[in-house]
Amino acid sequence: MVKFETEATKSLLDKNLITENQFNEIVAYRDLNIFSLNAELKFFLYLSVLLFTSGIGVLIYQNIDTIGHIAILSILLIIIVVCFYYCFKHSKGFQKTETAFENPVIEYLVLAANILTCIFIGYLQFQYKPFGTHYGLATLVPTIVSFICAYYFDNKSVLTIAITGLAAYIGLSVTPQDLLNNDFYGHQNLSYSAVLLGGLLILWTIYNLRINLKIHFNLIYLTFALHLISIASISNLVDYNEDGIWFLFAIVLAGSSYYFYKISHEIRAISLYVFMIIYAYIGVNIFLFRIFEFIDFSDVWALFVLILPAYFIGSIILFIKLIKNFNKEIA
Repeated sequence: MVKFETEATKSLLDKNLITENQFNEIVAYRDLNIFSLNAELKFFLYLSVLLFTSGIGVLIYQNIDTIGHIAILSILLIIIVVCFYYCFKHSKGFQKTETAFENPVIEYLVLAANILTCIFIGYLQFQYKPFGTHYGLATLVPTIVSFICAYYFDNKSVLTIAITGLAAYIGLSVTPQDLLNNDFYGHQNLSYSAVLLGGLLILWTIYNLRINLKIHFNLIYLTFALHLISIASISNLVDYNEDGIWFLFAIVLAGSSYYFYKISHEIRAISLYVFMIIYAYIGVNIFLFRIFEFIDFSDVWALFVLILPAYFIGSIILFIKLIKNFNKEIA
């Protein structure tokens, strides 16, 4: 790696893109072997927040009979108020553009306060039912709080919680495991809800661009939209047997793939590009198999089996080539 960096820097000098003095300064700086711990420290801060909030959940579960409901809710509320007070005191206030705290620890205090708020409202509803039988409100209220916190404090982690809560409010689970297990076939309205929510998230990103509102949030919205639309469409391509409906979802998947192909280049997001290719590839193969159901392969079945390995090898080569071309374009 060091040899590669040295050669790259030397090539810049040979092309007269940097001066001899600049080259010597770069080499001298690299010889110091200084490296940043910023990413590692932030990871441990994030891990500490997760462990702290998980620990509170375990503590409540194991001592619910001895501590008492009022005491637990009071302790949670005190911690939430203290965290939010400190965060509001040191925040720069709401701004339409990307902002950051001077102290990165505060960003994780916002995350902790938000998670504890969700725990507080959920526990309050479970024990005392302030929303009555309207259990959706117990999901909607912390979702609204999460959106407010995400935009006010410019926190992407809280925004992820907010979008997840919004999906849960309409009946979807959007964790990687639960999203694959959503019963789109048994509850067809879930498919339409997933596609509709994904479409609304895309429209919101377009609106954000027009008014220049937290544009850096768009990648998160688009990531959720891509997964929601694609998985709902693929699920119905496989399982939904009503005539014509599977073809409709094939069109939705094709339109979605085209849009995310364009937008991934515009915002230079390789994550969107890679997942778009994967979902499109799966959709194309399922679509072909659905078409092949109407074709008799009894006479050419042996030829089809021989071609199949070459098809998959060619697909892998094409996938690698597409990724390399994308990296060249955004470089």
